Amino acid sequence: MDFSGQKALITGATRGIGRAIAEAFLEAGATVIGTYGSNDQDARKFSEEGNWGERLQFHRCDVADHLAVEKLYQQIEEQFDSIDIMVSNAGIRRDAVTAMMKQEDWQRVIDVNLTGTFNMAKQAVLLMLKKKYGRIIFITSPMAHLGFAGQANYSASKAGQIGMMRSLSKETAKRKITVNCVSPGFIDTELLDDLNDDQLKEYKKVVPMRRFGKPAEVADSVLFLASEKAAYITGSVLDVNGGL
Repeated sequence: MDFSGQKALITGATRGIGRAIAEAFLEAGATVIGTYGSNDQDARKFSEEGNWGERLQFHRCDVADHLAVEKLYQQIEEQFDSIDIMVSNAGIRRDAVTAMMKQEDWQRVIDVNLTGTFNMAKQAVLLMLKKKYGRIIFITSPMAHLGFAGQANYSASKAGQIGMMRSLSKETAKRKITVNCVSPGFIDTELLDDLNDDQLKEYKKVVPMRRFGKPAEVADSVLFLASEKAAYITGSVLDVNGGL
């Protein structure tokens, strides 16, 4: 797939799935505007490791802060006029059983994962309307419908993304802006680092394919939904989960 000349905005683009998505778009010829929350070192490392030149730039931005997001989009509009693709990938986990969950942990996960997706999508639509074209993709999770003990906040945020996506897809369809979700299952990234060997074995048993996914496999799915080949797909969830 060739994305030469297209502009892709990707949140949480410095690590894991987000980085894999950013690299895939760069390799396909796109210009990538990546955001990250706080880790300047990861952003510098990504920029220095590839020979992407001006086709890769990073902005530090808290997606939960609507004023920060508005400022980000103002900068993008001044530089590029519009964008073609927006991937809302930024997300966090703060696990605890519901009865013991801290109020601030509930709120922060909802703020970043769900409100952050709303903030990014709202501004993306406003820019994409200038061209009457766009691809918006939310990275959600099977936890949206499966639920895991200790992840009430995370599951709620991911379920909310799917509901928002289905509403937004109906609002933008006539303007040739598609809105979809990619739902990765267990993917081999740093998010699994806090699991011990026994937990990893148990989780692999849950997956019918008996393995964790690769970040590149998620990225390939995102690129498909962002391509012209997916022009008639909107309001859908593409599961990348090994059969969960």
